[in-house]
Amino acid sequence: MAANIKPTIDIDLLEKIDIRVGTIVSVEDIAKSDKMVSLLVDFGDFTRRILVGMKKERANVKEVEGKQALFVVNLEPRKMFGQVSEGMLFDIGYADGITPVLAQPEKFVPNGTRVG
Repeated sequence: MAANIKPTIDIDLLEKIDIRVGTIVSVEDIAKSDKMVSLLVDFGDFTRRILVGMKKERANVKEVEGKQALFVVNLEPRKMFGQVSEGMLFDIGYADGITPVLAQPEKFVPNGTRVG
């Protein structure tokens, strides 16, 4: 059964979200967490450390290294497990209870390319 559509929002709200393509350079384990890993992501002009709860979702979290994905880059930094996360990975499936996959461009685009 399909999930209900969320309430309508104004286009101005959507335009405030800065979504960009980045390449996952490395994945590091966060020993204090049973689900979080730390991604180092290249956005072309800048890099970010982004914490992601994918440890239980993949047999090998390193399989995402070198892949491009979509990230929100203008969230408030958030400290978790002694590290600061500077964004959010977009994935597909988590909210619907299926094993998530990366939201990716269909072909290579320059790191830092904006969505929208």
